[in-house]
Amino acid sequence: MSSRFFATGSDSESESSSESEEQTVVQSKSTVTTKVFAFSDDEEETKRVVRSAKDKRFEELQNVIKQLRNHKKIKDISKVLETFEDLTKALQKSQKVIEKEGGVPRFYIRALVELEDFVNETWEDREGRKKLNKVNSKALTTMRQKLRKYNRDFEAKIASYRENPDAGDDQDGAEDDRDKSDSDDDDDDEAQQQKKKPAAPAEAPDMKSQFLKGGDSEGSDDSDMDWPSDSDSESSDSSEPEGGYTNMAAKFLKKTTAAEEAAKAARKQEKKERKAREQRREEEEREMEEGEWTEVQRGAPMAMEKPKMFAKGTEINHAVVLKKLNEILAARGKKGTDRSEQIMLLAELRRIAEENNLGLGMTVKILFNIVASIFDYNPNIATCMKDEMWAKCITYITEMMDILIDNSNIFVGANVLEESEAIEVGSQNILKLKDEKKIEVLVVRLQKYLEERGTSQEICRVYLRRIEHVYYKQKEKTAVIMDKLCKYIYAKDTTDRIRTRAILCHIYHHALHGRWYEARDLMLMSHLQDTIQHSDVPTQILYNRTMVQLGLCAFRYGNIKDAHNALLDIQSGGRAKELLAQGLLMQRNVERDPEREKIEKRRQMPFHMHINLELLECVYLVSAMLLEIPYMAAHEFDARRRMISKSFHHQLRVSERQPLVGPPESMREHVVAASKAMKIGDWRACRDYIINEKMNGKVWDLFPEADKVRELISRKIQEESLRTYLFTYSAIYDSLCLVTLSSMFELDGPVVHSIISKMIINEELAASWDEPTQTVVMHRSEPTRLQNLALQLSDKLANLVDNNERILEVKQGTSAFYTRQGEGRFGRQGKERHQGKERHQGQGGYHQQQGRGYQGQRRDRGDRDRDHRDRDHQQGYNRQQDRW
Repeated sequence: MSSRFFATGSDSESESSSESEEQTVVQSKSTVTTKVFAFSDDEEETKRVVRSAKDKRFEELQNVIKQLRNHKKIKDISKVLETFEDLTKALQKSQKVIEKEGGVPRFYIRALVELEDFVNETWEDREGRKKLNKVNSKALTTMRQKLRKYNRDFEAKIASYRENPDAGDDQDGAEDDRDKSDSDDDDDDEAQQQKKKPAAPAEAPDMKSQFLKGGDSEGSDDSDMDWPSDSDSESSDSSEPEGGYTNMAAKFLKKTTAAEEAAKAARKQEKKERKAREQRREEEEREMEEGEWTEVQRGAPMAMEKPKMFAKGTEINHAVVLKKLNEILAARGKKGTDRSEQIMLLAELRRIAEENNLGLGMTVKILFNIVASIFDYNPNIATCMKDEMWAKCITYITEMMDILIDNSNIFVGANVLEESEAIEVGSQNILKLKDEKKIEVLVVRLQKYLEERGTSQEICRVYLRRIEHVYYKQKEKTAVIMDKLCKYIYAKDTTDRIRTRAILCHIYHHALHGRWYEARDLMLMSHLQDTIQHSDVPTQILYNRTMVQLGLCAFRYGNIKDAHNALLDIQSGGRAKELLAQGLLMQRNVERDPEREKIEKRRQMPFHMHINLELLECVYLVSAMLLEIPYMAAHEFDARRRMISKSFHHQLRVSERQPLVGPPESMREHVVAASKAMKIGDWRACRDYIINEKMNGKVWDLFPEADKVRELISRKIQEESLRTYLFTYSAIYDSLCLVTLSSMFELDGPVVHSIISKMIINEELAASWDEPTQTVVMHRSEPTRLQNLALQLSDKLANLVDNNERILEVKQGTSAFYTRQGEGRFGRQGKERHQGKERHQGQGGYHQQQGRGYQGQRRDRGDRDRDHRDRDHQQGYNRQQDRW
């Protein structure tokens, strides 16, 4: 029993006690009844609704869904993303309730489906996406990825909803009413409660009489309160109004009037009409949209629209298709990539390529990537591929093999680099290059015309034009032409640009044809490296190309140090592709200006003038290895050791950080593995890592006279491995036999003798020759490892002392400075106290020292003490060296 009803009874007792005892039961009952109805009115004013956990959680979900729909209406995608995250969190909170109810509610699935449709429509609207601001555009991409990943957990339910979206119309309709109006919600809830509430038990009238009895008699027993008597029940029956109540709670419920019922029916009718209008509008929009649509019956899944690969009016050629192919492949393996969509995009790209007759080479390339994407479709290697995907894979492989067998002119292989692929693009370039001969003929005719009638400056310009068509071609006949044209420009040109470009082209031509010394001397005499930064961008690009060709020429002729120095500036920054104008580098978080990008594209070199970037990097790394490894062995314990090549050290550090190092695969891994072998003097392993079938196909076969280059590299590896071996293990030996070293490194005796003699002359090796026995005798002047560590420690301690003294001097100078600043404040006494300080006068900056003062004397004394310490430290260091 509620305490409120007992409180009502006590009020009636206080009133009945003031009246006479002869008052009738009917009057008492009428008083109690009046009080009860008065309390019921007060309760209605402060209404309390007791809800279950399910209602609370579901209402929270529905409120978030309502916010989500509002954000979708105004297309505030960033807010849509935030609300979607709130929705997922709300679902996690409601997990216990959902498990009790038997699964995720249908209105939640409906919200996911609507959100998915909204995201897909916004994503497919390319024009609309361009109009989005940066925040919404980024939010759309994030929203699309997160929603795809999230909806995978509800694939079955989403598919079921799409097949039969009207299965829960009653529930969805109730939700729509709830979203429209909270007041309508309250009315519907009360009506549902009135319908669902069971009939009151037969004791309900007796409960009412119990309340009347409690108000009628003040001294009634507890048993009378708990178990009402028959007279009480009869009196309560007599007090009921006409018609009677079978349920006491129904007496206090709000009655539904006829106007409210009519309004409710009108709302339902309006909802049905609105739904019918929306359905008709969707059908009209579907008919008006462009593209092919398949009409399906209600409830059946709609046919998937074909992906749009290119914008309308785009010219389909090899470059465009290859760019789109690279864009599709760039998403391969990334988080959030739809594998089935990637396969579909590649199949559509193949269809477009075949429709535009781009050749079988393009078809084979796309087929290779389709097969690779099919194998990527199943990420779990523990399970088999799906039957459908396996059938597609077999079909594509069979088709690809038929094309390769029927067309002997198509060659595929693991050694074919992507840069050297010729997928009809090479054919187009060859067709265009046929016109170059015509252009060259026109230039020659113009040259003859100007030689007879033109000025010297005009002749210089046409000579430069012909030089630029000749300098990069490997023809011996062009040497005489280049020499004649360039020398005329050197003598007659009055502008710096034409002469500079002529010199660079001449150096490039010398280096390309193996005239190393002519190319080197011309570069040194021109001093272009000092002034090239003031030239225009095309001339700087030509300078970069010339230095690269000069470095390759030096490498071919065994000048490893010169090759490294020539390639250092190009390779150190990792921007060789951009510096040589062979492509644009995509930079993160940097938006390119469209106009600037167009200018940079016009500067790009044609494909037939490109320099192989992998060949360039390999030459640089091998040169760095041949220089750096012996230097590291010679200065192993030198704390001030410098780096010859930072990029080479970076590759070594990357390899050392790997927990498991497998067999080398890429060119860089081969060079790193060879460097590790050279460190321990194993020249055979080093040579095998550098010169093998894979490296020959990637790098060495691209050189002219490739066999001579391989022999040269092998000989350099033997020589530098010998130097590294002597630097590393000389402290272990008392003497080394020349014959032994010659057999170990398979070098001739005079070569080994020459290498060791150079090391002794350059004071790299503390040894001497015993000519009668052909033995190298070690002098044991090198300190041991422990002694080296001790020397390093002493150097560091000396540096620490010097740093502390500098800090002390800075502090003393700072305090003196502030004292000088405060001299005016101290007056005459302060001036006399600091009369030994420096006084600056006039604009000339001269100063006059009137006295030394205490601070100056202290500073001089500190300098003298430090000089004494340094001298003592050096003397002790020299004595220690002599002792060793």
